[in-house]
Amino acid sequence: MAGHSHWAGIKHKKALVDAKRGRLWSKLAKAIIIAAKHGGGDPANNIRLRTAIEEAKALSLPKDNIARAIKRGTGEGSSAEFEELLYEGYGPNGVAVMATSLTDNRNRTAPEIRKIFEVHGGKLGTTGCVGWNFDKKGVFFIPKDRIEEEKLMELALEAGADDIEEQEEGFQVTCSPEAFDVLAEAFEANKIHPESSEITMVPRETVDVTDLTTAQAVIRLLDALDEHEDIQTVSSNVNIPDEIMEQIEEE
Repeated sequence: MAGHSHWAGIKHKKALVDAKRGRLWSKLAKAIIIAAKHGGGDPANNIRLRTAIEEAKALSLPKDNIARAIKRGTGEGSSAEFEELLYEGYGPNGVAVMATSLTDNRNRTAPEIRKIFEVHGGKLGTTGCVGWNFDKKGVFFIPKDRIEEEKLMELALEAGADDIEEQEEGFQVTCSPEAFDVLAEAFEANKIHPESSEITMVPRETVDVTDLTTAQAVIRLLDALDEHEDIQTVSSNVNIPDEIMEQIEEE
């Protein structure tokens, strides 16, 4: 969990800085496409779509882009067919890395992802090479100033959460993918607004990286994957101590 938490925090800060980049807009649009594809194009009846739209609006994705993404998800828009793919591999120090993508051309995406791994001291692996150490989970992050711990515990566990982990700035709530929508609706009904929410791969066991140079190399790999237009989520089992993370963030 710790490895995921560190990376989730980095991604959030990065999203705020890069909010107007076309690449980020593309990712937001694809998140809407996925949500509409799996749950329909009506936000009122699709909590995942509603959440994706709210995040897109918060990061200034134009309304026309949102509308087009919904149509593509429901099959009304472009004829391009998107498919969801999972890439598994190893980073520096042997850390496990998993990246989910949404692409309309796997023959283009796969070589590009392989090159990213190689350039940053890693290696793209075969299906299942690291997947055994990850579980697909719904993950919510809620800042401490938005809810009291006791209330969150009661609400989240009643709505189907598996675990609630207190962190320095907030609470990380995890659940099964099947419980994600129910939990999101429970938060919405109680006017609790998570800072982030996603269905991603969470490691069962983590690997400690305490060397600054190695930690920087791992972060560069995760960052490069996250910046790729076709990649939607990036997960790793790396656990970097707070003091090392602070040095990385200061640079």
